[in-house]
Amino acid sequence: MRRVTEAKNAWVERLFAAHRGALQAFFYRRVRFRADATDLAQEVYVRMLRVKDMGSIRDSEAYLYTVASNLAKEHAAHEQRRGIAVDVEETKVQEELAELASFDAQIDVAKQVKRLREVLRQLPPRWHAAVVLHYVRGLSYEEVAQQLGVSTRMVKKYLGKALGHCRRRMVRPGLTI
Repeated sequence: MRRVTEAKNAWVERLFAAHRGALQAFFYRRVRFRADATDLAQEVYVRMLRVKDMGSIRDSEAYLYTVASNLAKEHAAHEQRRGIAVDVEETKVQEELAELASFDAQIDVAKQVKRLREVLRQLPPRWHAAVVLHYVRGLSYEEVAQQLGVSTRMVKKYLGKALGHCRRRMVRPGLTI
């Protein structure tokens, strides 16, 4: 039994060592803070160690990224429930906190956000869905394509047209699609 456990641990360590960088990059694209990406990659390692029957895994790399994908979804759901968090130790955040925005600037930003929401509501459903999935939920072009049942090229086209529409409408409110 001990030999099996040691063999499994060694196998997981080799797998993790081979994919650590790619795994962290996978998480960097999906989480807000770099430290979370490192923690999530470590959690994948821990979860792989908990697998009871390693023999049932046919493609270890695919299984590793399935675990990572599920963990990223869990993390996103947890972050959404927890609310928006800000890492106050991050240099950029500290610089922004050091600058107190004037009340007029805050009103202007609020107006722009309201205007952007109006413009986004005017988008055709597929364009709007592509924007939300890619920019809000952080999905890749491929993941958005799967969600929408279209090609990645079509996703890029939707996003390009949606962004062009938003740019035009934010500058000149009277324009239509």
